[in-house]
Amino acid sequence: MGNTQSTRRPVAISKVMINFAKNHGVDTETCLFGTDISEHSLNDGAVLIEREQEMRLIENIMLALPNIPALGFKIGLCYNIATFGIWGFSLRTCRTLRDALNTALRFLPLSTAYCEINAFEEGGYFGLLMNPQSIPSHLREFLLERDMAASIIIIKELSLNEIQTMQTEFTTLDTTNSVYIESVCGVKPLYQSRRNAIRVPIKYIDKPQPTYDANLARLLSDQCARQLRQRQTGGIRDSVRNQILGDLGLMASLDDVASAINLSSRTLRRKLDNESTSFRALVEEERKQMAFQLLISSDMKIDELAAHLGYTDTSSFTRAFRRWSDCSPRDYRLSHNARKIPKNED
Repeated sequence: MGNTQSTRRPVAISKVMINFAKNHGVDTETCLFGTDISEHSLNDGAVLIEREQEMRLIENIMLALPNIPALGFKIGLCYNIATFGIWGFSLRTCRTLRDALNTALRFLPLSTAYCEINAFEEGGYFGLLMNPQSIPSHLREFLLERDMAASIIIIKELSLNEIQTMQTEFTTLDTTNSVYIESVCGVKPLYQSRRNAIRVPIKYIDKPQPTYDANLARLLSDQCARQLRQRQTGGIRDSVRNQILGDLGLMASLDDVASAINLSSRTLRRKLDNESTSFRALVEEERKQMAFQLLISSDMKIDELAAHLGYTDTSSFTRAFRRWSDCSPRDYRLSHNARKIPKNED
């Protein structure tokens, strides 16, 4: 299944994350900071947002709620089939759970998924393999957790809660959230696995769904295909952002990125100008957002952080940071650490 990088999403889906943040004391204005999403648009089902806007929203929530363990997993559990409109309804009308999951993967960009997801079968299990490698590294854990949790909820709903036990696998070594995930899935998760995946007993996969409707299934499938065509964008700024947040890193030059996406430097500069931005502006914005996040969520020294963000020296980073926030990186870290609340298990 291909990735979802060039597909716009209904802003109403993001409201699930905002509601979660509000329930934990974060106001809507903080969630929407720097996203160019207006508060009044959150209830408008017709409004679509770009992938980078949703990622900025996620960054804001992660910054505001650094002490909630398994944050992505907990937010993912707040979704349900109805959240996704036509995509969700189409799954309910499929003949079996297998058909429903194949339909889900066919039209995956209409969901919240950021991982590349593929189905597999082995040893009496049907599974979903989740590859998060195309996701910017600082969002990878959150979005893998969210994709897994949302998939678990959807599978439970489609099986009418008959499936209560699902095996989860993670490549990570970190077992911090093991007890919580076991409470949701009924089985202790596997860590240090060769893959990130969810597995369910195959005996459930081909059972007929009571909500099966062949005519409605065809109609909704056609609507999903039409909706997918309408939402796909392919903006060049997303491609640039993926490169500088991926393997090339924030020290990459415009020439480096142009080569990576098979464009001349001149063409890339022109395409960015057509989208009312520039390479320098995109790099600056990513450095700013990552600096805010790392100052709060990591123990990196200021000089290490400056180097990580692609600055040649600490003083250049400090000057840039003062321009963004009217204070030094050290003062920003101290002020936010002072406001941290005790670890919240909710």
